[in-house]
Amino acid sequence: MTAVFDPTPTPPVEILAVLSLLCPEVVRDIEQNWNAPVSDYARHLWRPVARPVSGPAIASRSILREVLRQRLGAIMQPDEIGRTLDEFENRPVIQSGLHCLLLMDRITFDAILLAWLGAVESGQSAFFGFMGATMTMETVGREGPGWLDLGDDKVNLFGLGRHKLCRKSVCVAGPVSLNKRVLEAVGDETDGSRWRGTLLASQDKVFGTAADALTALNEDLVAAWDRSRTALPVFIDDRLAATAVARHLGDDGSLLSRLLMEPARRQRLDHALQEAASGPFGRFLPNATDYFWGIREQRVRKLALENGHLIEPDRPHGLSIPFERPHLRQALLDGVLLPNLFLMFLVLAILPRVRAVGGLRQIGYVALFHSILLAALDENVPEERDLAAELQVRENAWGMRVIDEKISVREQLAGLPEGALFPELLRQYSLRTLAETTDDLKLVREDSRWRKIGRAEIKAT
Repeated sequence: MTAVFDPTPTPPVEILAVLSLLCPEVVRDIEQNWNAPVSDYARHLWRPVARPVSGPAIASRSILREVLRQRLGAIMQPDEIGRTLDEFENRPVIQSGLHCLLLMDRITFDAILLAWLGAVESGQSAFFGFMGATMTMETVGREGPGWLDLGDDKVNLFGLGRHKLCRKSVCVAGPVSLNKRVLEAVGDETDGSRWRGTLLASQDKVFGTAADALTALNEDLVAAWDRSRTALPVFIDDRLAATAVARHLGDDGSLLSRLLMEPARRQRLDHALQEAASGPFGRFLPNATDYFWGIREQRVRKLALENGHLIEPDRPHGLSIPFERPHLRQALLDGVLLPNLFLMFLVLAILPRVRAVGGLRQIGYVALFHSILLAALDENVPEERDLAAELQVRENAWGMRVIDEKISVREQLAGLPEGALFPELLRQYSLRTLAETTDDLKLVREDSRWRKIGRAEIKAT
């Protein structure tokens, strides 16, 4: 009998095997959409999510809706707010993993584009993008939020000196205004119609912080790129997460209050965190600070929990905040504290049952955060037992660098129709498969963390 050859491409088995060790839900997404257009994969990520059913999940969703309502109130009319929240109730998805950068950054642009595709293909009028704002204005030489990437050059976006850029964090650096002189001097006529003119329209504005500036400029850019307002991006950051954590801590009976404030519960949570950090996937965990970041002198600071206080290690005159519910809550509301990634993903995704769409490291640590919460729950408490049952389904997805163009955003935009850039890209990505766009998961194969996990698994077997 002659063997029948199946020409249908399949994803690399060895890479899926490694991903499945920690993120089987991500593997299912890839397998189901491998030969489908990238636009179909994006729609799949924005598919409906089961509504919360346990007491803690319902309460957490309610808190999240209220803080999102506040954010929407700044950019939408009341009827639009209601529609967006109703859509979110059915398809609660947040594109996360983004750093607070101008959309001229290639990786940020490609991720927001995938989110836009998912929102449009699933009929959403708006979508949420989380832009992490705790990074410094310059991360390494001429990189970071303080720089505008033009592909062949980088220019100082706000005109801040290099010594200030590396010493100030995005969420608190300010006030700032655009570096008008430099922006006027760069680019050509095409740039003017595609992005430079949009930026220069805000040349005389003074923004309270760099995060405020980048959010407003990104909103303007997307509005210019999709004048039909097909799907509106709503940018949120760590400050919204801080407000959500403060709402949780406003109730001494909330799950988060119990986990943090009751000594036995916090000891159990700390043990679960330490177990995960020392386990085979510990390299995925971000553990630079104890539960919260501190903010002092326009810089995000590492904190340690010692003798009942959050303090800056080795800085006797630094921050010192009592680790007590009223003090933590007020410090969050005052902008003195921000939640770390673990608390942030608890209140924005895991507890309220929201699908987080992020990068290759994020899919690892969100899966770990999920397991840490499960280990910290007390199944003798009925509502926590119900939550544990609900958490058997993880909402965790890969969406950063799925689209991973190798040319600059400036080059990507140059050949696209003015005012309909995103709709034209939707047409293009309706013709390219997930297999083609990801180059057979080349990025996963080359990722150092996942590669080490794969080597360890081979050695173990």
